[in-house]
This record gives sequence, structure tokens and C-alpha cells, in this order.
Amino acid sequence: MSKETSLGRRLVLRASAILPLALCARAAGAVTGPVPLAGEMDPLTAILTRRSVRSYTNRPVSEETLRAVLRAGMSAPSAGNEQPWVCVIIRDKAALAKAGEINPYAKFAVQAPLAVLVCGDTTLDRTGGFWPLDCAACTQNMLLAAHALGLGAVWTGIWPLPERMEGFRTLAGLPSFIVPLALVVMGYPAEHPGPEDRFKAERIHQGRWQERGADGEPEPGR
Repeated sequence: MSKETSLGRRLVLRASAILPLALCARAAGAVTGPVPLAGEMDPLTAILTRRSVRSYTNRPVSEETLRAVLRAGMSAPSAGNEQPWVCVIIRDKAALAKAGEINPYAKFAVQAPLAVLVCGDTTLDRTGGFWPLDCAACTQNMLLAAHALGLGAVWTGIWPLPERMEGFRTLAGLPSFIVPLALVVMGYPAEHPGPEDRFKAERIHQGRWQERGADGEPEPGR
């Protein structure tokens, strides 16, 4: 086992040990309301233990907690610091059910208390089409913040599929210059998937591309 793999597994094990303590503290009432991310789980723990959650309890998400998630999303980096993201909060059950019709991979959305439709404002894109990358970074930040605050969330894709983009444009009444990128469905989790170590050393190339053999190791002379 390589040093990198060993370290990665130790980090995941450490993260998986910390996560239940944080969730138990919240359940016991020791932690109430939104707290700074580092106050409940450090950033590395949040990254290594975040999983997609598609089942939720009936517990509502407070405005304060939602605002903390949105603030984290809008703290993402963006090309030229353009910050082209726009978020539409969807709570209406009929609209959440319709979201599951537009995207069959979001049928569970109707069970959630809310979803955040992450969009790009193309009028703010002056760097040549980087808005999808910017809004993707915003979406990832929200997923991590939601997890750190005890929520469960999942990224359901919209962009670049035309039929989904048009469906959500109609659902949310978006003007032509606002493009939907993703629907982040969230709520308090009814399921708690365990962490996975997804580190793959064979995906890393030093300096330049290296052809690899069946064992994943660089081939001699390549």
C-alpha cells in the first residue's frame, strides 16, 4: 500500500469517526441552529464524509440554516470574480414534484422540504463562457456546507441538457439570460451513507501524461 493511499484511508477513518459525534451532539441539543463550518466539522472532514442524500425527514430547514448554505455557495471562486450565480428556492410541493418529472433522477425531490435551483446569469459572464464552472463551484460549496450543518443534499444535473434546461426555465419562470445549471435537493437526512475513500493514485500523472500497465503503474520508458 502506498503512503498516499494509507494517508487517505486514515483521513477517511478519522472523518467517519468525527461525523457521528457531530450529528449526535446536534441530536442531543448540544448544537442548535447553524454554526460556522469549523465549529461542527472541519473542512477536510466535510469533504471526505460528504455523500449524496436522497431521503429526508419532515423536519423543516430554517431560514438561518438555508442562508448559511447559500452564503457558503456564494463564497466560491469565479472567473474574473464575476460571481454569476443566481439561486431560486423551491419549497412548493407541486413544483418539487414537477422537478421530478423534468428530471427523472430527481423524483425524490417532492419528499424534501426544499430545493435550490442554481442558475447562471449570462449577463455577468464577461470572460468567455466560464459561468458553468463558477456555478458548479457554488453548488459544491453548498453541498459541503449543508453536510457540515447536519443537512443531507444531492446535486441533480440540468445543464447542458436542453430539455431539462427548458423544463426548469418554465418551472421557475426564468428570463432568457438566466440558465439553470443544477437543482440541489436538501433536507435533514433520513439516511446516513458512510464515507468512501475515492482516492485513486493511478489517476495522477507527474509532470506529463504517463502510460500505465495493467497494474496501474507507469510503464518503463514512458
